[in-house]
Amino acid sequence: MEAIRKQASRFREQVARQQQAVLKQFGAGGYGGSDNLITDEAELQQHQKLEKLYISTRTAKHFQRDIVRGVEGYIIIGSKQVEIETKLSEDSKKYGSENTCTSGNTLSKAALSFGRARAHMEKEHGNLLKALGTQVAEPLRAMVMGSPLEDARHLAQRYDRMRQEAESQTIEVSKRQARMREMPGNHDLVMKLESAETKLHDLKSNMSILGKEAASAMATVEGQQQRLTLQRLIAMVEAERTYHQRVLQILDQLESEMISERQRLEAPPAPSVVDMPSPPPFEEVNGVYTSQTHNESTDCMGYFLGEVMYPYNGESDTELNLSIGDYIVVRKVTNNGWAEGECKGKAGWFPFAYIEKRERVLASKVTEVF
Repeated sequence: MEAIRKQASRFREQVARQQQAVLKQFGAGGYGGSDNLITDEAELQQHQKLEKLYISTRTAKHFQRDIVRGVEGYIIIGSKQVEIETKLSEDSKKYGSENTCTSGNTLSKAALSFGRARAHMEKEHGNLLKALGTQVAEPLRAMVMGSPLEDARHLAQRYDRMRQEAESQTIEVSKRQARMREMPGNHDLVMKLESAETKLHDLKSNMSILGKEAASAMATVEGQQQRLTLQRLIAMVEAERTYHQRVLQILDQLESEMISERQRLEAPPAPSVVDMPSPPPFEEVNGVYTSQTHNESTDCMGYFLGEVMYPYNGESDTELNLSIGDYIVVRKVTNNGWAEGECKGKAGWFPFAYIEKRERVLASKVTEVF
């Protein structure tokens, strides 16, 4: 019988060692352990909650790190683009300022406009890259590398190690209880069992306190991760949206200027004013310009808006200077080719053939007239 008891004891010890090995295998290299040996319901829920928080904060940390890497890569590529585009801007402005073409300066003006617009766009691009670095990458990097997350994770790992120790102690208590059943009344076994049970009780008590502390710290970090990551994503979207809106405004203005230059280049020759008589004189009465009749004949068509189709440089103070694309409030038209109106706050005469009547005009263009 003694040999059988010794064999049974060795078998129990072997099983216990195997259980501990399994616990170490599944508990090592991260967070989590067995839920089988410590069956207290509250402790089990605490353990499962911590396990979920650990996984959640780890996943959020990886996502934050992915954002930082993506933004840093975008900044590196964007900086190279800014360098290339800035060189293009300088080359364009250089060509436009040298004006070596002998047949006109239309392309030179377009090149200058393009170079200035491109420089403005690259300035906005640089501002975007700076904003992404300071408002997105840096705050997220600080949280990924920050102590709150690491401190919370260390608490969780300490709790996990204590839990594994409690599981091992539970096995030890079970072994001593089995020996007590085999050898009842053995005082030495009773003392060892009481010591093992006391140690298990202390471990469970400390584990409960540490578990609550770790869960609170992990929950706080999880909330911070969620809020900060969302805020930085919104900041990224707002920065890019602002950048693209400003670039669109620059491109709209550039397109308008370049199309105007193209129209100037492709436009037919302006109507000749060489054979036209001088414009009629006019005088200002009570702040309103009124035209006198020329040879007793003035054709009044009523007020209307006209768009300038050909540039015109006035030859006297009573004549207007016109640029292609300007809008004029036409107030009088004579039968000798002259018209009188107001453009950019100034009134005077101009060749009527240099404009075209417009029925509809953008509100922004109307404001330019006055």
